Amino acid sequence: MLPALEEGGVECETVELAGYLVSQGHRSLVISAGGRMVPALTTAGTIHHTWPHIGEKSPRCLQYFLTLRRFLIDNQVDILHLRSRLPAWVGYLVWKSLPRNKRPYLVTTFHGFHSINAYSAIMAKGQTVIAVSRCIAEHIKDAYGVSDSRISVIYGSYDRNFFDFQQVAKERMDVLRNQWGIAKDNAPVILLPGRITRLKGHGFFIRSLARIQHLPWIAICTGDLAQNPDLAVELQDMAVRSGLAGRIRFTGYCQDMPTALKMAQVVVSSSIKPESFGRIAVEAQAMETPVIATAHGGSLETVRDRETGWLVQPGNEEEMAGAMAEALSDQELCRRMGKRGRAWVEVQFTARKLFEQTLDVYGKHWKKNTGNEGE
Repeated sequence: MLPALEEGGVECETVELAGYLVSQGHRSLVISAGGRMVPALTTAGTIHHTWPHIGEKSPRCLQYFLTLRRFLIDNQVDILHLRSRLPAWVGYLVWKSLPRNKRPYLVTTFHGFHSINAYSAIMAKGQTVIAVSRCIAEHIKDAYGVSDSRISVIYGSYDRNFFDFQQVAKERMDVLRNQWGIAKDNAPVILLPGRITRLKGHGFFIRSLARIQHLPWIAICTGDLAQNPDLAVELQDMAVRSGLAGRIRFTGYCQDMPTALKMAQVVVSSSIKPESFGRIAVEAQAMETPVIATAHGGSLETVRDRETGWLVQPGNEEEMAGAMAEALSDQELCRRMGKRGRAWVEVQFTARKLFEQTLDVYGKHWKKNTGNEGE
């Protein structure tokens, strides 16, 4: 269960894991309010149930209490996996209302550094709590007193088949350059992918770029502008005021992220609050592109400083500008970092590894729940 299937790491992981479960002969059911990623989900064989308002912070989400209760019983659900706070509250309360012998095994995934309060505590209620990084595991233990025995660290991942740098030919890059209006520019591309939200540090990124405006570059910020139109306008105005009009492009949602990542000289993760994992940094490294990331949260576990990219202090514009300038001035360094980055993520962060570890959690605890340990 999750709020919607529009874009983001949680959504991508849900779609990819669901497809893997089907490929292994399991029945996969996903409940959300829908979104642009539903076709990918259903094409892979998962059954999607569209429940409007399931992720909405309003009383309307409570209409699904009895519906979900009947759904779990009628579908003989073995595992209930909750990935977001609002749907998790609905799911948990329904789960608690069932007789113990009718309850599926309850799994929650802590995808982020949520505010520490009673509302967020729901994500620590799983019989197994999956943490997407070691820093998230420590957060869960410190904030909610969850024991090590209930926490399973399963890193986020990337799809090795989709993010395959060898499959991105020059023609694909030319199409994207034309789409973004930079086909005639020979300047290197600095890419900041991610949702248009203050947490992603777009303002910090723009201020840092202003320090290196004497260098040749084009900056691309991907992310659906319609999801936060007021902030999008504010950032575009900020770019103009900084004298960077035309050099920073807000291009909207990008369907071909492998090409965007490979096309860039360097990919930036400028989050002002810690990333729980930082999927985009892993995907960039898979495409042999070095990463500049703020040195906190999951980025400390996914980016190897001075080996696969740069780690800079959050909010330090001088450090961020310096790292970008070094990346722009030394293509050979970027090439070496890119090679090391791909080797690093291919060992540590493949989707296959996440799928197998998650399925192991499902299978092991389902057997305990049903008394089928010997099967």
